[in-house]
Amino acid sequence: MKIAVLSTNKSLYSTRRLVESAINRGHECEVIDHSKCYVGIQQAKPSIHYKGQDIAEVDAIIPRIGSSVTFYGSAIVRQFEVMGVISANPSQAITRSRDKLRCMQILSGAGLGLPITGFARTASNVDDLISMVGGAPLVIKLLEGTQGIGVVLAETKKAASSVIEAFYGLGNNILIQEYIKEAKGTDIRAFVVDGKVVGAMKRTAKEGEFRSNLHRGGTAEVVKLTRTERETAIAAARAMGLTVAGVDMLPSARGPLILEVNSSPGLEGIEQATGKDIAGEIIKYLERQYEAKQLAKPVTTRRKLKKESNL
Repeated sequence: MKIAVLSTNKSLYSTRRLVESAINRGHECEVIDHSKCYVGIQQAKPSIHYKGQDIAEVDAIIPRIGSSVTFYGSAIVRQFEVMGVISANPSQAITRSRDKLRCMQILSGAGLGLPITGFARTASNVDDLISMVGGAPLVIKLLEGTQGIGVVLAETKKAASSVIEAFYGLGNNILIQEYIKEAKGTDIRAFVVDGKVVGAMKRTAKEGEFRSNLHRGGTAEVVKLTRTERETAIAAARAMGLTVAGVDMLPSARGPLILEVNSSPGLEGIEQATGKDIAGEIIKYLERQYEAKQLAKPVTTRRKLKKESNL
């Protein structure tokens, strides 16, 4: 296969590992900066150009879309899909997962465990909003924040009211979530590929910090998931429509609670913690999809039937 990794930075660990794994398995692989691609939309001949060249002979793509270019990056993935190229994750699922509020609503509708979450347009009923999520301490999250940025722990009701009012005063959209005390600064990242958990790690925040992100000083270790945790991670990825996903969960007295479902999960932490070739699992998925596509026989009918678009 000819595989393209869509990434704006070819030196990132995840990008390098995907390229390395694809080449080791006998495929051609290159990194394409999706932010510098441009598309041609026309009847029966959609196209993508990159550095003045038509990208026409790509069999599969692996989107590594940064949050700052979600709109444009997902549009490029969608164009590849229109051209019949296999994608590790669908464009629609990428867009869906980047909206924290939409993600929470989808997971709630699927009956999956979540921290109690509140959302409002103004701070006019801030006291009731705080009560809705169980009172202080509570966590306040910017909808547009990533990697722990814009996440605040308010330990008292007064502090929570002040922070919420400040965020709304600046015109920011926020989520208010209950604080899970029993998690004790830890969370679980389950890496799901094609409906299976291929690796899992427990992340622990550094002393004095409640966010367990590795780049914020957190540590990671391999963890064996319980049956419930495994089923929750798989169900979350399925509900979001993601084939490749990093599902973050908090351990709690009422079972695993989903914090986030990431459509471009990093490989460095999970591979180092588990010692597993996670990048290879993603390439294997693309191989299965490519093989199925090659074996599929074209269906001929007397008349063409229009079908609903999946885009």
